[in-house]
Amino acid sequence: MQTKFKHYLTAVVMILAAAGCQKMDKPDLGNYPQDANSPTGPLKFYAAFDGSSTNPLMNAVDSIRATFPSDNPFTSGAGIAGSGVTGVNQKYIKYPSFNTWAGSSSMSISVWFKQNGQTKNNNGTNGPSYIMSLKAVDGFHWSNAVGFLFLEGDNTACAVKSMFVSTTGDNWFTWEGGQTIAGLCNNAWHHLVLTYDQTNSSVKLYIDGVQNPNVKNWGTHGALNLATSKISEYRVGAGPSTNYASDDWLACTFKGSLDQLRMYGVALSATEIQALFANKR
Repeated sequence: MQTKFKHYLTAVVMILAAAGCQKMDKPDLGNYPQDANSPTGPLKFYAAFDGSSTNPLMNAVDSIRATFPSDNPFTSGAGIAGSGVTGVNQKYIKYPSFNTWAGSSSMSISVWFKQNGQTKNNNGTNGPSYIMSLKAVDGFHWSNAVGFLFLEGDNTACAVKSMFVSTTGDNWFTWEGGQTIAGLCNNAWHHLVLTYDQTNSSVKLYIDGVQNPNVKNWGTHGALNLATSKISEYRVGAGPSTNYASDDWLACTFKGSLDQLRMYGVALSATEIQALFANKR
């Protein structure tokens, strides 16, 4: 019995020692912003962009599963609540994943942004300002993406455009032309929420807590069913391309500021969205 106990004790020590060596290439967790939501709850990804660490990866950590970005070249500054990040030309924040968000049947993207005047491409002329994108493996889709969301325009008329690729097809959801929105690029913080509801295949846009009257639909598509097996990168602040030498609209990066990025696996209600706006979350 003593021999068996010694072997058992040795095994336990070895397991604990191995566990202590896990993830040594990542920063210590520290006191990062947390939300009242478990890893299995509706909030799948949450980057508050807060923190005072000298390590930029710490300041962009996802608080749901402590997912650190593999790269964060953005600069830190004042956000809508605490700190936020400001985009750098031809750079973006790259995550290993948005956790399980991309596999959701319904979804919501909630973010605070600040854009000063005309959105621009990487050559300084008019172009999109990407909030996020899901880069696809080479050759999968004409856009080289599984999904993205961006702003395009100026303070007089700014379009909001998104596109998602499912396993059966793709679809655009845009507020452009006669549906562009004034006042979004006035160098002040604004709250944007995009929702997709699988029960009626509808997409809604909320700006500063108010639903846009123009609701979009994806026919009878049902569950979002994104082509998750084709995603190669998860990006914040950039489109799916890195063809920076040209004015490629798919290669544009975010030149303004971002804060409080939340990605849900459900379509948030109007009441829930108004609460996010009112509480600057």
